[in-house]
Amino acid sequence: SSMLPPVKKDRVITQLPQCFSPNAALHTKDGFHPQVKAMCQFQRTATVSFNIAKVIVVGDVAVGKTCLISRFCRGAFDKNYKATIGVDFEMEHFEVLGVPFSLQLWDTAGQERFKCIASTYYRGAQAIIVVFDLSSVNSLAHARQWLEDAMKENDPSSVLLFLVGTKKDLSSPDQLSQIEQEAIRLSEEIKAEYWAVSAKSGDGVREFFFRVASLTFEANVLSELERSGSRHVGDIISESVRSQDGLLLCGKGGRTKCGLVGYEKQEPTSGKGRVVYIGVQQEEGD
Repeated sequence: SSMLPPVKKDRVITQLPQCFSPNAALHTKDGFHPQVKAMCQFQRTATVSFNIAKVIVVGDVAVGKTCLISRFCRGAFDKNYKATIGVDFEMEHFEVLGVPFSLQLWDTAGQERFKCIASTYYRGAQAIIVVFDLSSVNSLAHARQWLEDAMKENDPSSVLLFLVGTKKDLSSPDQLSQIEQEAIRLSEEIKAEYWAVSAKSGDGVREFFFRVASLTFEANVLSELERSGSRHVGDIISESVRSQDGLLLCGKGGRTKCGLVGYEKQEPTSGKGRVVYIGVQQEEGD
């Protein structure tokens, strides 16, 4: 991980950012999953194989996808509209619970004529951000179609969905509460997390992307733990299965991973212990 650029101080995440609306959240827990925390404590000293996530940003033309991304990545807002042609790509580097983690943000064109180019980039997304304009009911109505198109290329069980209303600064309070009710209803239906932001003022933008980074990181770590074998933090293990530096964990197909499992003796004489953390290092060519 010495290859990774240093993480800026304002990209360090030590606690799970809270959701925008408890009525439409992927989950409302206060903190990161205990297994994720335990793994990260250990992983600070080991190499990490789950430290990047692909995020695609889709939605109608001119809803503010590019503005949303550039507000976060560059802290800038360009009021001159330029349509995205095909796909743009940004990389943001974080540190989550002490572990380096990067988001690849794919900014896709909303114009119909670029749709077939853009859709070739949808594959392999860990998160899909569907953007609509809070001052345009039409753009919200089209959100479902954008999601369906993006989902054709992905496994629904492993993708996190976010529905984001932009241009919050342009909506009157009445208009906002009306369209928000619709948006929250849609979020519940498609199992997405809802956010309302303004790229112009910056309202909610940083919190939103921190939430995306945190939840994709958490999902990556949990699926890595699942792939790496069935040992969990808190499992009782017997002395005989230990090797010098931890346990050998078998992944699918019986290939051995180098699994470093923190081990805590329960009673000096019992020959049994408890797993305190699990770290997994995938072998080359795996």
